[in-house]
Amino acid sequence: MPVPIVDLHPYFSTVDEIDGVINWKSFFGNDHPVELDIGCGRGKFLFDSTVARPETNWLGVELDFSEGRRGAKRIAKRELPNGRVLGGDAREFLIKHVEPHSVEAAHVYFPDPWWKTRHKKRRLFTDEFADLLAKVVKHGGYVHSWSDVEEYFGIISALMNHHPEFEPLPPAPEPEGKDDTDYLTGFHRSRKQAGCSIYRGLWRRR
Repeated sequence: MPVPIVDLHPYFSTVDEIDGVINWKSFFGNDHPVELDIGCGRGKFLFDSTVARPETNWLGVELDFSEGRRGAKRIAKRELPNGRVLGGDAREFLIKHVEPHSVEAAHVYFPDPWWKTRHKKRRLFTDEFADLLAKVVKHGGYVHSWSDVEEYFGIISALMNHHPEFEPLPPAPEPEGKDDTDYLTGFHRSRKQAGCSIYRGLWRRR
């Protein structure tokens, strides 16, 4: 017998439910700055950030609805007013529903490298995606991206370092990983425990 889907509104909704460009003040009920977690997965970074920085509104976007709902459940359980998750395609969301230069920062951690040659066209980071980040992030705002795949991080860095609207900055030190709170995401924890190197980037919108 199928498990009934719990209504997580307003903590989880879908990109398809959004009509037009989001008014952040109406969406969150306040005028605090907004940061995006693109590809938020199960929501460890999103949840931790929502708790640690209540003066900021956090919105995760996740293509896999079941993963996105897991993160939203954690936020809903604590009834955190500054955290939300949207299920759907991040590109569609950025193109159709985000007001230009209205986002304080965008976080893109461990995007899928799509290893097979025929699948590489599905990679998130492209020229178009870099342009979308430049469109939505405020002047002086930031883009953070980490990867455990050196080749893919090289592509991300090339796109961002050479984009006319961004300048590279030294990223903050990587957490030491002494306990669970030191890992940025669940995937970060698994890769570090497997002995993998983590490549980190930070860019500021000019």
